[in-house]
Amino acid sequence: MKYLKEDVGMNDADSIDDAAISTVRLEQQMEALEDRLRELPADCSPVERADLELNIAATLVDIDRSAEGFAKARACLDIFLQSEDWELAAQACDVMFNADQEDSLAALGQGIWLAVTYPVDPELTVAILQHIIDETPDDSDGGALAAATARYIVDVRAEGKQKENLVFFANNLLGTVARRHSNIENQADFQAWIEKLELNDPDKFLIRLRNVVDVLVQDNWWFDRDALRERLPLN
Repeated sequence: MKYLKEDVGMNDADSIDDAAISTVRLEQQMEALEDRLRELPADCSPVERADLELNIAATLVDIDRSAEGFAKARACLDIFLQSEDWELAAQACDVMFNADQEDSLAALGQGIWLAVTYPVDPELTVAILQHIIDETPDDSDGGALAAATARYIVDVRAEGKQKENLVFFANNLLGTVARRHSNIENQADFQAWIEKLELNDPDKFLIRLRNVVDVLVQDNWWFDRDALRERLPLN
């Protein structure tokens, strides 16, 4: 899968050597991206340039130049928002979260808002929601809300083989959260847990997820949510 990493934490004895090789490859990749950036024609679109810049930002984060990567992704975000390219905007927020900087949690919250509000790639939405699960304590409802939202997004957006893969992933994610949250080990207890937390009602768990987003972002919004909501097709 493009955004989800299913083998995180599976290291072997050669992991240090592998990491060194990976760093070299990433540095070579960044040089190639910078060459491509220099070769872009002067009349290329701002989004095309920013898309390439975002790839450079992500690579900077991967080689521990995180502050540079965050700053570059933050600049890209404004371009994507102006162009209403919501998927790239969500990707920019994901890069900023991975940079682990002062405003990374605010970036995560805004990435979640964009990825849930707009019909972006469901795999990207699931990947961003998974960060909440990784960041919240085991007994926090935040992880449960994120997992339920991920499962819901897969149902309404994914199709075909992608849906098959993401349903399997999201179901495992929800089961993992249930075990760590309330020691759930069987189907009957799982169903009771779902009903107790109202994770079977999108109208309720999506509203509660908004509260999680507000805690992450605080007053550090980089765009006007109300203005964007007014322009949604359903309004």
